Amino acid sequence: MNRINRLFNDKQKDILSIYFTAGFPHLNDTCEVIRELQANGIDLIEIGIPFSDPMADGPTIQDSGTVALRNGMTLKILFDQLKGIRKDVAIPLIMMGYLNPVMQYGFGNFCKQCAETGIDGVIIPDLPFNDYINEYKPVADKYDIKVIMLITPETSDERIRLIDEHTDGFIYMVSSASTTGAQKSFDEKKQDYFRRINSMGLKNPRLIGFGISNKATLEAARQNASGAIIGSKFITLLKESANIKEAVKALKKALAE
Repeated sequence: MNRINRLFNDKQKDILSIYFTAGFPHLNDTCEVIRELQANGIDLIEIGIPFSDPMADGPTIQDSGTVALRNGMTLKILFDQLKGIRKDVAIPLIMMGYLNPVMQYGFGNFCKQCAETGIDGVIIPDLPFNDYINEYKPVADKYDIKVIMLITPETSDERIRLIDEHTDGFIYMVSSASTTGAQKSFDEKKQDYFRRINSMGLKNPRLIGFGISNKATLEAARQNASGAIIGSKFITLLKESANIKEAVKALKKALAE
């Protein structure tokens, strides 16, 4: 069984997923970040593939991608770094990145490398759903790589049900239609959106991301989905902290306040 499916089978609530940009703050930090997050009880990790034109990302993640690219991070280097990661990392790992670098690498080769490395799924925000169904899904299925789709407050119920029918793993539920970035709270409009999707009876579990940075936003996500995804807050802490261990410690503190 794919590790993503196993996670959601074993734990239906309070799942915590962390996103970070590979190659940030330093080129060779990738595996240390993964191991430190696992050691601190994180359930799922999203490894960001830096890209020069990240349209859905706010300034924090954009800046981390710029630094990572300047550090020399590429998809090939990332796969090289992740060789052997499964010797001591058991939690699900997902790669998240835009279509352009994946296409340059070749989607079939990308999925093959993911499978050989121990990557369980991918998130490609700018992959059109129809292209996914017709061209990408058969290749991903061949290698048991889960393609995770995003929904937003503007996604129609019809499209949400199509996504739910044709994907497997979980649905990434974006808290707002804006770019990524930490928020202190979710307003009533967002809460209504969470409740509306929660009432649809979807077969796939959901994780809520974009804006989660403290106890209030974390609890709001946990009440209306299987858990939460945190990205910008952790990347800020990686930038501000003396080392990776201190950044993870600071994240745990922020989520308790």
